[in-house]
Order: sequence, then C-alpha cells, then structure tokens
Amino acid sequence: MLILLPPSEGKAGAGDGPVLDLSTLSFPSLPRQAVLDALTALCEGSRARAVLGLSEGQLGEIDKNRLLRTVPTLTAAGLYTGVLYDNLGLASLPPEAAVRAQERLLIFSGLWGLLRITDRIPPYRLSMGVNLPPLGGLGAFWRRSVTPVLDAEPGLVVDLRSSTYAAAWRPGDRAVAVRVLKDGKVVSHMAKATRGAIARSLLLGDVDPQSPDELVKVLDELGHTVALGPAPTGSRSWTVDVLT
Repeated sequence: MLILLPPSEGKAGAGDGPVLDLSTLSFPSLPRQAVLDALTALCEGSRARAVLGLSEGQLGEIDKNRLLRTVPTLTAAGLYTGVLYDNLGLASLPPEAAVRAQERLLIFSGLWGLLRITDRIPPYRLSMGVNLPPLGGLGAFWRRSVTPVLDAEPGLVVDLRSSTYAAAWRPGDRAVAVRVLKDGKVVSHMAKATRGAIARSLLLGDVDPQSPDELVKVLDELGHTVALGPAPTGSRSWTVDVLT
C-alpha cells in the first residue's frame, strides 16, 4: 500500500543538517535539478512574487528560495507542519509504525516531485499549481517523470492529495481518493485534519488492504465512518467518503 500526501504550506523555519545534496534523495531519476535551477533563477529577478503568488508579508519566501543550495536541511518529516501533518503526528509514531511510514508515505512537491519522509531538504516555497518559467505548469512537468516511476510501484494507492497535487500523477482505478464530508457536503480545511488522522490510523493499524473494498472494511474497523463510491469509469480513481 502506498499513501500519497500533499506537502503543507506551513513549514519549519530552518534545518540543522547538511546542505542539500540531490543525489541522496529518493527517486534520483526525477529532474529536480531543472526545477531547482528555474526556481532560483526566478527568485533572482523581479517576477518572483507574481509567479509564486506571494503576498507582501510573504516576500521572505523569495530569499529562502535563493539560498536553497547553501542552507541547512531537515527531513521532510520535520519540515512540513500543516494541519494534515499535525494530525498524522509522525514524531509520535511507535517504532513499528514509523518504519511503515518510511516505506509507505509519499509526499508530492512542486519543487522535489516526490519525497519520502526521510529525505533531507531545506525550507522552500513552490506550489504544484505554479507555472514556472521556462518549464511551464509544474503538475504537467512532474507527471511526465513521476508516472513511470509510480506506475512500477505495486499495491493499492490511498490518495490523500489535494487536487493541485493530484495533477502530478493519475493512478487510475488502482487508487482510492479520500473525500471528507460533513452534513453531506465536501469540506476543505477540516479535510486536512481528517486525512492526517486516516493516514495515522493506517500506519498504526499495521494493515495492507489490497482493494477498495478491503480499504473500506479496514477503515471501518479502525473507527472511521466511510462509504465507497461507485466503480470509476475511464481512468478515474475510486472514491471513499469519510463522514465527519
């Protein structure tokens, strides 16, 4: 089983490890150097704020991007601090679940493509939704290289990504996308907390469902109220609704 996560906009302020070494990251075939070069070049010019969609109070993010090659790194597990990651609680997982997290969690990133939680990277700012000159839309850019890598990975895919990051890989009917509903309506901010809790439950439970039906059974046994959607058509994924 693979569990797909988005990154978070909230990040730790600084690392305490060695500087960035792309050769040490998981999935070394991904074209990270091209994105890193394009981002740092952008942040040396005057268009960075507009392209990255930053507010006046976020201009410090441009300086972070300029210094990506020279500042200390930290693990992806320590970097992301948003609501989903607060509820996932990687630091408090017991040892066996922590090992499963290292094997099963994949984080999608506009800058790095794919990360495992042990990969060491510096703080940065780049959403998958950015159109980054000269590479273009990052979702389409990453999809070309991520798709063959992940298509070769076996097992059921539990997709906890937001729509922006889902553009980088479309796993089809081997995947189950998790939606969060309250009073019959899809929710957004609360969904991050629920998705983090779902991921934590799957890691703590030491489970490995092989089909959407098995996933629904497992989540029900783990205390979640869920419902499997109808069989998908075309290249779409299955959907499971989590009721809150």
